[in-house]
Amino acid sequence: MRKPLISLLPHLSPPPHLSSFQHKMDRRFFNMFPGLTEEKAIAILRTPFTELEDPSELYIAASHLINFPSEASINALIDTVRDRNPEQAHHIARRKAIESLGRLNAQNALPVIRECLQESDRYVVENAVWAIGEIGTDDDDIKEEIAQLLNKPEQSYRTIIQILAKFDYKAAFERIEEHIESEDEMIATASITASCRLSNDYSRMEKVIEFLQHSNVMVRRSCIQDLIDAKFYQAIPQIARCPVSVAFRLRGIRLLATEGITLGKLTFAEIESICDRVVRDYPGDLEFVHEYDQPPSLEFVIGELYHTDFGRCYLASQTLLDRYTEQAEKALRETYDREACNDYGAHYHVIKLWGWLQESSAYDTIVKDGLYNSEPQFMKSRAAAALALGNIGDKKAIPLLEENLKTPIFHLKYACLLALEQLGAKDRWQLVADDADLLIREKVKA
Repeated sequence: MRKPLISLLPHLSPPPHLSSFQHKMDRRFFNMFPGLTEEKAIAILRTPFTELEDPSELYIAASHLINFPSEASINALIDTVRDRNPEQAHHIARRKAIESLGRLNAQNALPVIRECLQESDRYVVENAVWAIGEIGTDDDDIKEEIAQLLNKPEQSYRTIIQILAKFDYKAAFERIEEHIESEDEMIATASITASCRLSNDYSRMEKVIEFLQHSNVMVRRSCIQDLIDAKFYQAIPQIARCPVSVAFRLRGIRLLATEGITLGKLTFAEIESICDRVVRDYPGDLEFVHEYDQPPSLEFVIGELYHTDFGRCYLASQTLLDRYTEQAEKALRETYDREACNDYGAHYHVIKLWGWLQESSAYDTIVKDGLYNSEPQFMKSRAAAALALGNIGDKKAIPLLEENLKTPIFHLKYACLLALEQLGAKDRWQLVADDADLLIREKVKA
């Protein structure tokens, strides 16, 4: 009997609150079921609920149709949203269908999505607000319906506020201002950001920057998104030092830098060293928000590499480099063989640490399990491996790094450039002199 997937799947595509610019840049997690055809996914959605072998297939189908921007897929998703079957599996699939319609920019789905704004399920409402934001509308009545949700208890105010700011709906300004002092810091930062955007007065954005050093990792991540939404280029140095996963920092800096350079607000020379530091991701370049109240044991520090708050992982990495360099090689190999080889967070940190410790004995593992790891969850580890090879200093890595310059993955490509330079092979940079990515071209030119 197959294990139900309904509790395992919601992470498979980026959550609705991410910016449209972001999810259009990175579609790696969209097609997670390559053997599932459009026709089969549509058929699953149209199968009577009682006839499904596994009800979680509904979620899979609703999620998978993002890969097929056809009229048939859109109509199947619309029908799924219209169907108010109270079964939990269908309800979750319905939420996902709303999100998929937003990602497909399905204009003809706007009326049925608008109806969802009045539902009792706050998550359905949140997805509906987000989807309307993706699809877009000039209808002020719809915008006002969204704004009125700010007066309704227990709603996803952060998403509502973000979309109202995206629509430049100034009629909601005072209602947004009421949430600036929210006890929920993620709502507060979104409110400050939206107020600045709607008033075109960015003097209060420094308050948002302060939240980059909040103890809650979710607040720090959300704060980066707020700075992106505000196009607040001035925050690039502070984002670079924020102790969250490199994926969040690099996304923020990449989006802000690309747009800033394109609009003439920035030059690459102004942010090149920042980009280099973020890609290298050395823990000592961060401003830690955590600290140890007493010297930690080696066992404790190794365990911290598995923490979901990367701020703690970075602190542990720095502690290993500062206090346990002699014992680190054995401890890292043991934890890698036991658990880190399958934990994408710890995997990333161990690969990086091997490079900084110049562990040439780990060379083959770094190449095989890091540089050529094709699993989407381990994508950060490919960049970590490239940098580790540069730090180890073996020139036999040059052809491997050169080969990986062909990747479409920005993080990996930039890491390969830094590693090639470290190995004395900067001449290979010319292979990407005409790269499609502005920052890669600017790096080579610089």
